[in-house]
Amino acid sequence: MQPSTQSAPSTPSSPQGMLGYALFATRWLQAPLYFGLVAAQGVYVYKFFNELWTLIVKCVGGSASETYVMLAVLKLVDVVMIANLLIMTIVGGYETFVSRIGLQGHRDQPEWLSHVNSNVLKVKLATAIVGISSVHLLQMFVDVHHTSRHSLLWGTVIHMAFIASAVLLAYMSGPMLRGESGHGHGAHDGPSKDPDGPKRPTEPTEPQQPTEPKEYRVVGPLAPAPVLLPARLPIPAQATSYEKYEKYGNFEDFETRFARGGTRLVQYEGGVEGRVRAAGFPGRKLLEEFDEEHPRSFDRQALARLATADFVAAGRNVVFVGPPGTGKTHLAIGLGVRACQAGHRVLFATAEEWAARLAGARAAGRLAEELAALDACPLLIVDEVGYLPFDSDTARLLFQLVARRYERASLIVTSDRPLDRWDEIFGTAAPAMVDRLAHHAEIVRLEGDSYRLRRVTSGRCSGSAAPPQ
Repeated sequence: MQPSTQSAPSTPSSPQGMLGYALFATRWLQAPLYFGLVAAQGVYVYKFFNELWTLIVKCVGGSASETYVMLAVLKLVDVVMIANLLIMTIVGGYETFVSRIGLQGHRDQPEWLSHVNSNVLKVKLATAIVGISSVHLLQMFVDVHHTSRHSLLWGTVIHMAFIASAVLLAYMSGPMLRGESGHGHGAHDGPSKDPDGPKRPTEPTEPQQPTEPKEYRVVGPLAPAPVLLPARLPIPAQATSYEKYEKYGNFEDFETRFARGGTRLVQYEGGVEGRVRAAGFPGRKLLEEFDEEHPRSFDRQALARLATADFVAAGRNVVFVGPPGTGKTHLAIGLGVRACQAGHRVLFATAEEWAARLAGARAAGRLAEELAALDACPLLIVDEVGYLPFDSDTARLLFQLVARRYERASLIVTSDRPLDRWDEIFGTAAPAMVDRLAHHAEIVRLEGDSYRLRRVTSGRCSGSAAPPQ
């Protein structure tokens, strides 16, 4: 088996590597600190119920005034907000600074955790502190008769200082977040930096060459937080012809990905529709249009988790396995559209087309550049794996594609054969390929009859004429 062109990660064999690994391992020293915060969370739970019980006793005994009840409720709110701040610090801080928590796909995963990073975490903590300070200041004004003017003055000044620091922190974090977006989301949308999206060109321009590292050396985990559109997206049909580009004149500047076996990424207009056009989907397929009643069996909960497109940001894979006609390609395209809506760049092709593309790049001596160019797409879809077996050379090319994206970017693969039978397709390359593909993957199995055969059978039974060949 040929070695992969992907550069191997550093190993601790050298003194420099050992030092780096040792320094990186020191992050675990923070783990006991977060467990200490968990203990503090328990203290606040005790304090909450203690305050609640005192309030109930006084209300039942009739000794609680309206002011006392308001102040007691504000104390409870204060305790809850501080507990929320602790949870955000414990979970978000541990995820950001110590180790990834495997919550992808969990039905209770909080929304903010899916796109947490150090900048976002700091802003959220600052706003939480402002909220807590607001409750404290409100307590002072409610009990104004028992609060000195000096306390009110300094309480207000401190609260305004918290607000100013939160605003300043959010303002300073903005350029950092935009910088991440420029290397992630912007790369997905194309080279244009116009915030309103690129305008329709009057003259075609030369497409960007993938050998430029500034444009294309971007991996999926740097992509911004997914934002799903609430309404269905009207997806234009995507064929392999150039009909939709002929209006621009020279359609060669907008050629599809596999038309000439080149290494260029297709040029497209910005925005969601532009990403959908550039993906090369063979037709209109939305998850909402999938007939969930047709397959006899498949994991609907897994599909609901995948529909959020969080797996793309996490660099995880999806494998649809099932007989022909059970909807594997439909689901793969539907997830690809969701990824486009979430701001990710997607490329779709059959396994045979991917093999032809990589073989053409290797023949031209550009295989390394081709694999590097594909890093610009956080999600690649490989359809119809297993319908045709591959020779050993082609199998090694597809293995290099899978190995390059391992733990870096996502793949969606559809196949009519389970993974333990992929040796029938890829030969000796199958074990290593399956090992990398399935390590961080959601495997969805579909069982049922082909909807195509069902239509043919129903058409014959109803006496309709057979479709033209």
